Amino acid sequence: MISALLIGRKGSVGFPGKNTYKVLGKPLSFYPMRSAKKAKSVDKVFISTDCEKLMALARKNKVEIILRPDYLCTKSAKGEDAFVHGYQEIVKREGKQELIVLLHCNSATVTEKMIEEGIKILKDNPEYDSAVSVSKYNMWSPLRARKIGSDGLLHPFVPFETFGDSKSLNCDRDSQGDVYFADMSVSIVRPRCLEHIEEGLLPQKWMGQKIYPLIQEAGLDIDYEWQMGQTVWWLRNNGCGKKKNDY
Repeated sequence: MISALLIGRKGSVGFPGKNTYKVLGKPLSFYPMRSAKKAKSVDKVFISTDCEKLMALARKNKVEIILRPDYLCTKSAKGEDAFVHGYQEIVKREGKQELIVLLHCNSATVTEKMIEEGIKILKDNPEYDSAVSVSKYNMWSPLRARKIGSDGLLHPFVPFETFGDSKSLNCDRDSQGDVYFADMSVSIVRPRCLEHIEEGLLPQKWMGQKIYPLIQEAGLDIDYEWQMGQTVWWLRNNGCGKKKNDY
């Protein structure tokens, strides 16, 4: 059995109400929910939440609800712990799982095609731990990252020596090669990743160690309202609202 698990709580600080914020006429979390429902290889879809509005959306779309406990609904609660709890609840209800499709309610940049691709990759490659959506963001290379020091000035966040010969470094965003970020749109994982989560690669330990990249463009999860413009672009670019290909 393959199940999908969405997580989302109601207490966002950076962008209150983001999970149910209307995007092109639909709540933000409708989009990952819909993609999971449309993926033919996914047998059941679950949502772990404490939000009444998300519960209502789940019921409307025939998604099963897992009540997210209070200790996982705080600002300091980790997404990885919510995934582990949700997975354990799914196993209690449905039994052994072949794969788990992990989704965030605040990330709309996923399609059923992407989910199916990740599932196929894992079925064909049993040595892989997960298949994860990634986007190329060369403009956010670690080379460009800065921190404010005790002197109030900007300093390299990562020592330049990390990148090799400093003479080869320059301001070109592509100078260090392509930089891929796990964009949080989808992670298809084996149960072992959640059962032994402390063995996973930081910072998203639920992905395990051997992670296959599902490359897309401009994927992201929403933390601030100003990111909505990129999500709208992505949805429209992937056919949302078009009668012949209504994503």
